[in-house]
Amino acid sequence: MQSYLVTTAAALSAAAVALVLVEVVHRLARRLGRRALLMTELAEHSHRAFQVAATVLAVQLAVRFSTGYAVGSPWRKLVLHALVLAMIATTAWLVASLLVVAEDTALARFRVDVPNNRHARRVRTQVVLLRRLTIAVIVVLTVGVTLMTFPAVRGIGAGVLTSAGVVGVVAALAAQSLLGNVLAGLQLAFSDAVRLDDVVVVEGEWGRIEELTLSYVVVQIWDDRRLILPTSYFTSTPFQNWTRTEAAVLGTAEFDLDWAVPVQAMREELRRLCESTELWDGRVCVLQVTDATGGMIKVRALVSAADAGSLWDLRCLVREHLAGWVRDHRPGALPRLRAEVGGTGGTPPWPAVRPRHPARRLPDTEVPDDARVFGGSDDGEARSEVFVGRDEHADSRR
Repeated sequence: MQSYLVTTAAALSAAAVALVLVEVVHRLARRLGRRALLMTELAEHSHRAFQVAATVLAVQLAVRFSTGYAVGSPWRKLVLHALVLAMIATTAWLVASLLVVAEDTALARFRVDVPNNRHARRVRTQVVLLRRLTIAVIVVLTVGVTLMTFPAVRGIGAGVLTSAGVVGVVAALAAQSLLGNVLAGLQLAFSDAVRLDDVVVVEGEWGRIEELTLSYVVVQIWDDRRLILPTSYFTSTPFQNWTRTEAAVLGTAEFDLDWAVPVQAMREELRRLCESTELWDGRVCVLQVTDATGGMIKVRALVSAADAGSLWDLRCLVREHLAGWVRDHRPGALPRLRAEVGGTGGTPPWPAVRPRHPARRLPDTEVPDDARVFGGSDDGEARSEVFVGRDEHADSRR
């Protein structure tokens, strides 16, 4: 009993000394953290893991070098083995917390709450996936090291290793889908195909990447639903990424109207609408006739916005405003079906009315910017060079 008391007293004393030293280090780290972000992260995230690891180490040293237990005592061996297992677990916890601190410190340099955050979102995606992977590796290594402390595991024969190899092959075949998703997650992280907060269109749904793991991707749809897809989906199926290069995007609003619609007046109304709303980013405001078949013409309004959310609201605003404008100011341009009753001879009952003041046709050099997508403005010229090429574009203008 006296030997037990001596060992217990030594262990408690060592634990108390370790707790005091850890508390002193913690207070120093918090004081230094006022000037350094790394020290603040260490004080907040690694304090508990460091405290437990230091306490276990102190207790292990106290029991190992204490004279209370006999060297060959089975209780001493059992206690030391339990402390070794606890030390392995707490060390893994401390290493994982230090990795998380290092990753959080690195992420703090890249802000995602700014308009141009494409690079920051890319780094954040890679770091988050690497964090999950490193923690998984630490857990596997911890389990492996823990098992190796048992003599029975170290004494496994060659026959068992052979059977384990067969089991490993079977398990690899069974986990082929899981491994494929893990490799796809790493490919997404480093290929820059998709990042956190990217706006995408998948399975006919429009949303943003909310979470990206090694096995699945969570897409937050615009109506707050969640679409969960395996990571292999984004490496094997085409999808739309609206913010891969920048957040600014273009959107359309189409109208089927009668041939009598005054296109130029509608174009001017679209320009007035865009200039009066903060949803428009000032880049593209174009109205064109894209089709003229079936007794109607198709008018397309092309507008731009700084991000996908603003573009959605702007497209809805354009549809609502121009539909009301046509109804109130140009009712003759509403879609209609014409039927001619009677013979084919004579003057048709719907002759075109000659305007009192015919509109003057503008020369090609004076075509308004609102009528040209690939030209007429700096943004249009840049778009033309992208789709045509600099040399061909210059030759065509000669």
